[in-house]
Amino acid sequence: MAILSSAPVLELRGISKGFPGVQALSGVALNLYPGEVHTLMGQNGAGKSTLIKVLTGVYTPDQGQILLEGRAIQPSSTLDAQNLGISTVYQEVNLCPNLSVAENIFIGRYPRKRGGIDWAGMQRQATELLERMQIRIDVSLPLARYPLAIQQMVAISRALLVSAKVLILDEPTSSLDEKEVELLFNVLRGLREQGMAILFVTHFLDQTYAISDRITVMRNGEREGEYACSELSRLELVNKMVGASSSATVAPVAAPAPSAPSKLTTFLRAVGLGRKGALSPMDIELRQGELLGLAGLLGSGRTEAARLLFGADRADSGSIVIDGKERNFASPRDAIAAGIGFCSEDRKHEGAVLELSVRENLILALQARTGILRAIPLKRQQQLAEEYVKALGIKTASIETPIGTLSGGNQQKVLLARWMATEPKMLILDEPTRGIDVRAKQEIMDYVTALCRKGMAILFISSELPEVLRVSDRIVVMRDRKAGGEYPRGALDETSVLQVIAAGDGHE
Repeated sequence: MAILSSAPVLELRGISKGFPGVQALSGVALNLYPGEVHTLMGQNGAGKSTLIKVLTGVYTPDQGQILLEGRAIQPSSTLDAQNLGISTVYQEVNLCPNLSVAENIFIGRYPRKRGGIDWAGMQRQATELLERMQIRIDVSLPLARYPLAIQQMVAISRALLVSAKVLILDEPTSSLDEKEVELLFNVLRGLREQGMAILFVTHFLDQTYAISDRITVMRNGEREGEYACSELSRLELVNKMVGASSSATVAPVAAPAPSAPSKLTTFLRAVGLGRKGALSPMDIELRQGELLGLAGLLGSGRTEAARLLFGADRADSGSIVIDGKERNFASPRDAIAAGIGFCSEDRKHEGAVLELSVRENLILALQARTGILRAIPLKRQQQLAEEYVKALGIKTASIETPIGTLSGGNQQKVLLARWMATEPKMLILDEPTRGIDVRAKQEIMDYVTALCRKGMAILFISSELPEVLRVSDRIVVMRDRKAGGEYPRGALDETSVLQVIAAGDGHE
């Protein structure tokens, strides 16, 4: 860890920001010093993204003060923040892959010579900037020729070009594999030694402890606390993120004992299933008549595993066997044909088509399985819609009512009915009860568990640990895009799940 200056280069005092019906930030404080990597941690909705947008001029705070080198600033845009010395590199590399590396670094700021662009000078300066980070590549080649990790370095070089005092990295490692992450971290360590102040936003525990000097934990729009990384154990960090009480006296969770062979029939078995930058190879088994829960923090790999099992993303390692036959899912259509349904966590963008009616939303998956050339007769559509509206207690004036006018709970019931209409053998439910009222949650979960007892295999993902513990026959705990262990019903409680999530060499 670098020796910190006595004065912070960036100081946030009492930052608050509200939106209609939501208080996103409440009195948040943060101190960022030269020569440190300061990590911002928190669950989804903790306020991290809003805070970054306030820092970079996207949002104007309702209250509070931002000081840069002791001087109050009020950035009005990302360009204004950049000109002040606050540069940001986002999760998605926002560069032009068809242009050269040098052009991407200097785009909009090309050096001029004799009335034209100084191409030779631009390439020389680009090479020097990258060599400052120990990156030696041909800057005249198109950016697309290089892997994502190198593209991240180019984005950082572009940020450094404007003499940044503060470098903000917002989830920069979410699409990188382990070797690429280490390459990025070597660059960050070099910048730290040069005195750069780095604010690192991530949800990966291992990476937090690999690179951080200090950690600020946010929860529910407030700063929970600021800690030296060396003085905060992983379990304490997880507890602070989720709001659980710390307990140093609880015994460590023992590795699960080998379970007795199940009498239930295996529907799906995945071996070594993985995708570079998304999920480390893992084994998973889904049995008929059993509900398998996936527990873990945001970014732990739960949704990534679900998407690979459904063919929404292509796996680059491992195999999937269904009913004893190896399958290769090139698309969700293949998974649907194999008897798998998937309710996405992103209800608005990947689930409900808000302008379409309840009936039209409900028959979408069945129509996809049937094929575009074999339209489902309107009478059959109406019959299915009426049946499921009644069976799930969907509150709607009519099956022709636009789904966008329904409550969140009723929208979720329609999406569940969509997949039930395909008569699946396995159902993947990713956060099916997020953002809906207590009664709707109970009704949905009662229906889901009833389906399971009738023989359906169900993969259930939820950020609400009590819910996962209550309904799951088995639980796989995910941590940092890896499977942290599989446990039978009753083997874990909320505290022990957090301990498995926090497990890590040297920081327990």
